[in-house]
Amino acid sequence: MTHVLRFRWIAGPAVGQPGPLVAALTDYRMHRLIDLPGIARRGRSLSRLWPSLPGAVGMWLWVDLAGRRCGSLSVWCGEDDLRAFVRVPEHVRIMRDYRHRGTLRSHTWQIDTLDRAALWRVHTP
Repeated sequence: MTHVLRFRWIAGPAVGQPGPLVAALTDYRMHRLIDLPGIARRGRSLSRLWPSLPGAVGMWLWVDLAGRRCGSLSVWCGEDDLRAFVRVPEHVRIMRDYRHRGTLRSHTWQIDTLDRAALWRVHTP
């Protein structure tokens, strides 16, 4: 059984926005655990941009050491906001630098309202 460590919720500028909203789960499995410090450092750096990202409602970063996995569970006002984030230069650099060091899976879906406890419980990586 693996244990997922969830970091604190980071609110975005659109926190409190009524639904419908878009949720996104990213799940990156590293080929080698030795890459985790760099990935974690870059992910935390990117999370500092969160409070200023248009359409960002909030997000968690998470890590599963035993499974060599890490990622995020985020909430957006809409698909366009999520796509704009994917194009942020720092995000593009991270994806380019780590693309061949692991496997990325992602999933997006619509939610009617933000219930953080239910969202995490149902979609725990």
